[in-house]
Amino acid sequence: MIKRILVALDLDSDTAIAIRYALEIAERFGAQITGLAVVDMGSIEASSIGGGIGSMYYAEKLRERLTDEAREKAQMLIDVFKKTVERTKVRHSELVEEGVPFQRIVEDMKVHDLLVVGCDPHFFYSHPKYETQTLTRIVEKTIGPTVIVQNEYRKVKRVLYAADGTNEASRAIQRFIHLQPFGNELEIKILNVVSQKSAESELLLRLSKTYIESHGDRTEIFSAIDESAKECILKQADAFNADLIVSGSHTKKTFRSVKLGEVTSYLIENSTVPIFLDH
Repeated sequence: MIKRILVALDLDSDTAIAIRYALEIAERFGAQITGLAVVDMGSIEASSIGGGIGSMYYAEKLRERLTDEAREKAQMLIDVFKKTVERTKVRHSELVEEGVPFQRIVEDMKVHDLLVVGCDPHFFYSHPKYETQTLTRIVEKTIGPTVIVQNEYRKVKRVLYAADGTNEASRAIQRFIHLQPFGNELEIKILNVVSQKSAESELLLRLSKTYIESHGDRTEIFSAIDESAKECILKQADAFNADLIVSGSHTKKTFRSVKLGEVTSYLIENSTVPIFLDH
């Protein structure tokens, strides 16, 4: 059961959509939502490093200015969040924290049931288009499920579950079914993308169907033959008129960074509907 929802607040337009989804879920469960704004001290520090002793004074002044700007914008986000939620009867709290955004979110998710976040969060409020790895790190590190929203709100009635037999995908659908963030009267299409049909693929679909229907949702199974799973998932989501995609989240580590898996990254960047992820 969902009792605490964390909403990551950013300057992007999808934050308003994230708040709307969080409110809908909170009203269903009588849950509390927390609006979290993070002042990204790491990015501020990196962007204000001086080039030598003579420039240290100016670097410090730049750091102070960027920090003040970020704190001001963080408070603005909190004020907008509070004003929006106070139009409803949903219980709420607000947090402004300083540090590395993904670390703050991961820590706060230890005491929340669900994270709702926009598809392109940056959290460097002084430079809102500055590229960060915040979402990748959240997906990799958080212990709870995440709903990643796009720039359009949709009432969730039809769900596409991308079943690939991995532990990540199985955990995602189990968590989704157990939490029931959008109720348990959904139409769920179970999709398995394969290069060729097999008895193993058909068994996966049948077992998934039995499991989901035992929890009350209606299901349809479909095995698609396609060489590109990522493109096929979005194509089938569009054909099904899905309002949400459930998928396992995959990340891969490189020498210098952590990257979202190819399918996960493609879905986040190209989907027009929210994605429920767990890993």
